[in-house]
Amino acid sequence: MSQQKIKKTLINWDLVTVNPNNKNWDWKDLFCYWGVNIQSIIGFSLITSLYLIYNLNTLVVFFGTLIGSLLVYFFCNLIGKPSQKFGLPFVVLLRSSLGIIGAKYFGFLRFFVGTFLFGVQTYFLSKAVGYLIRISFFYFDNEFLNREIFLLFILGMNIIDWSAIIITIIFQFFLFSIGMNFNKKLIQISAISVYCGILLFFFSVLLTDVKYTFSAFNNFLDIDDFISYSNLGPLITVAGTTFAFFSIVILTFGDFSRYVKNESELKKGNISLMLNLIIFSFLALFIVAGTDAFLNKDPDNLSRILTNPTDIIGKIDNLLITCLALVFIIIASASTNLIANFIPSQYTLINFIPSSLSIKSSSYVIALFGFLVGIFWLTFFSQIGILSFIDTFGAFFGPLVGVMISDYYFIKKGTLNNKDIYSLETNGDYYYTGGWHLKGIYALFLGFIFSASTIWNSNLMFLQAYSWIIGAFISSFTYYLLAKK
Repeated sequence: MSQQKIKKTLINWDLVTVNPNNKNWDWKDLFCYWGVNIQSIIGFSLITSLYLIYNLNTLVVFFGTLIGSLLVYFFCNLIGKPSQKFGLPFVVLLRSSLGIIGAKYFGFLRFFVGTFLFGVQTYFLSKAVGYLIRISFFYFDNEFLNREIFLLFILGMNIIDWSAIIITIIFQFFLFSIGMNFNKKLIQISAISVYCGILLFFFSVLLTDVKYTFSAFNNFLDIDDFISYSNLGPLITVAGTTFAFFSIVILTFGDFSRYVKNESELKKGNISLMLNLIIFSFLALFIVAGTDAFLNKDPDNLSRILTNPTDIIGKIDNLLITCLALVFIIIASASTNLIANFIPSQYTLINFIPSSLSIKSSSYVIALFGFLVGIFWLTFFSQIGILSFIDTFGAFFGPLVGVMISDYYFIKKGTLNNKDIYSLETNGDYYYTGGWHLKGIYALFLGFIFSASTIWNSNLMFLQAYSWIIGAFISSFTYYLLAKK
């Protein structure tokens, strides 16, 4: 093989520096990005549960979530800045700290986790699609669903479920594989439309009886004795839980920040996470509190507070609201899947075989593996406790960020050799030892041991919400000590 071919082995048009004309994201686009990250069933349930289920002081939860989001802001600024400056995705920048081969394999962990979670999310997304199909059939013929064909189940799913998951995977593939400019529009449309849907739900609850709903909302608030030593533990726990919820997107935030116009827009956009959190928390809390108050008028209707939006709409006897809510759930879940799972998986897979893959071809691979995970989720994957192993692979993410931050800011002093980061030549800056940076890998595994111990060591599980930060700090400090001259 010629030297010229060797040089180009790592080059891929989807991994090179972003064209300046495409660096068109501003703070409003990042506001939508963070909005999409919050607007999910899990996000809705988590926020409302923190406020309503665990008997915590309202101000403790409020300030705890803000502290958690500040930590996310801090790390996203650090990991997003080099990608914004050089226009590169996270996995290419990882070559600087782990070596060009090391980045290929350790970056692939993000593909594995992202693709698996994409499949799981697709399964649950398909359930909402299946509900809409069933409602449509029942609306036109209320006896249609009683036919024997719907009693035939394969892998725990009948023909409607299979149709729903196939429609969902194809729908996501065609939308997500077009390119980042189109993805940007999807993120904008999703964030705005879901907020409109939540506002519609909010006003439908509020205007039913303004005085009654405000009273119910006020009854859930507890702001007494906020300044108390006993609130310190819950405050730290809430902050850690909030950070843990967003932590999966921090590592690959550079995949999006590479399209931001400048550092100022990046910082303003990231601070909008807190604005999103405040707006979404208020709307979600009011909806749950108001709905709970109305449902409790009928003592046979409810025995617990419902914080899951699908449970709430299941209790509301209104076909139009149910259908609209399902549509908004589909939009929110799909866009979250795009940001948290699909796009990061695309870049890390392309980086694994840069000479052969593109956005389109990598999307085929992700869709196929995601489909397989989705169809086997109910009967196999959910039964074997595989999420603990996924969490274990995810325990690498904090240490990876720690190594990258230490390398860029303290060792390389904000510099990057754009030519050598695509070179496989042995004299390249990032070739290190056969393409592996052993100091970076040592620091990475040391951070991983500390991070993963909070998952598998029962005595350390109370630190699990902070496992990401612990791993990042350990690996960052270790890497600095090893790599400094």
